[in-house]
Amino acid sequence: MCGNHDTSGHSHHLSLPVGRAPRIPPRQLHRRAFLGQFGRGVTALAVLGPVAAACGSSPDETAGSSTTAAPDVSGTNGDTSSGATSSTTVPEETTVPISPEGTWARANLGNVSAYVLARGNEAAIVDTGNPGSAEAIGQTVVDLGLNYSDVKHVILTHFHGDHVGSIGAVLDAAQNAQAYAGELDVDSINGADVTPVSDGTDIFGLQVIHTPGHTRGHISLWDELTSVLVAGDSMNGTDGGVSGANPQYTPDMPEAAQSILRMAEFTFDTVYFGHGEPVIGGADAAVRDLAAQL
Repeated sequence: MCGNHDTSGHSHHLSLPVGRAPRIPPRQLHRRAFLGQFGRGVTALAVLGPVAAACGSSPDETAGSSTTAAPDVSGTNGDTSSGATSSTTVPEETTVPISPEGTWARANLGNVSAYVLARGNEAAIVDTGNPGSAEAIGQTVVDLGLNYSDVKHVILTHFHGDHVGSIGAVLDAAQNAQAYAGELDVDSINGADVTPVSDGTDIFGLQVIHTPGHTRGHISLWDELTSVLVAGDSMNGTDGGVSGANPQYTPDMPEAAQSILRMAEFTFDTVYFGHGEPVIGGADAAVRDLAAQL
């Protein structure tokens, strides 16, 4: 269930440089996840164990999640309550080439998703799921050939508990990382020092897009290098396509509609959601079609 967090006034503002991430020579990754080439980047779909129900989840997500346990990841601060069923089968490791623009991996946490972007030897995490998700997210980092010490950025799309529930545990594990969230949502996030960001801020080559409606400070992220939009809960994946924000958990639907119109101005091949399956290939056209119906 979504719920507001008590406010804790954070006032640490950080001026971030505007620009895109440098191009990094290709490298190899080890992974248990399925990897496929989509658009200009490489997308990794890491299917991990389910966790407790959260706002806006779709039934097919929970039913389709794997019960393969994530092995212990160094630096997870003992957070092992991801809800995954244990297994003694360890899939064989393989290596695949990494796109120099960057590689995205999805941590399917059952009814909500988090995402990891690897560029070179650094990584960014987008959202942290419900409490108990840090180990599963850490395994997704490992699937990309990195570990929590390589994570330099943790970006929260909004303050709802199914997206920030593991922020404390993730930052305990990723001790080199800085956390970020939209400036109007920061005071609703407890348990972490979170830097407020505004529309147009660049983080690790990701452009922040202020997309309010679902929450006042909701942000989405556009990665031009890999042609990816991470929409958080400003949109949802439904029946292989795109739908608007869930009205049950969105207090300002007219503002949410304006945010969809804003996202329709960008060009991207893939769109990732907090809830629902990603749209891979022609995603910007699907968002423009949705915007045309508003």
